[in-house]
Amino acid sequence: MDKSKLPPLRVVFADESLLLRGRKTVIEGVRARRARILPDERGRLGEIMRADDPWFEKFGQVYFTTTYPGIVKAWHFHNLQTDHFYCVRGAIKAALYDARENSPTRGEVNEMYLSEHQPALLRIPPGVYHGWMCVSDHESMVVNVTTECYNYKTPDEFRADPHENDIPYVWTRRDG
Repeated sequence: MDKSKLPPLRVVFADESLLLRGRKTVIEGVRARRARILPDERGRLGEIMRADDPWFEKFGQVYFTTTYPGIVKAWHFHNLQTDHFYCVRGAIKAALYDARENSPTRGEVNEMYLSEHQPALLRIPPGVYHGWMCVSDHESMVVNVTTECYNYKTPDEFRADPHENDIPYVWTRRDG
């Protein structure tokens, strides 16, 4: 696959300044929403996820992971687990690829920027490859609220190389 000739991504979902890009549409089962931030004279409270959110399924675990500037953490998918990403510090460019055989959006790529300045929650359903690149000049921190606990003996995680693969996406920075 010649990734240098991929068509550009365009906005396929917008919620004010929150933009999700894709080639045609939003991947089936993917959801995004702005976070609710409640400021007062003491600071801010940010709601990441609630049990009464329309897409809440169940609780598995919550963890955080950090990424250094310019580093790509990708690609992987889960057979059972739904992920919910929220960037607490820094900025990431999250990318998704639908490789599910029976999906109406098979082959679709989505991309979304999450950051401490753009608080949002990104839902990634099972079977969708995903990952991100830290695009801030300092370490990013992402909180993930999952529907399943990590199984140390038989992980529900299937990986592909971040660069050498058949996924029609390039992690390079695009200057303009």
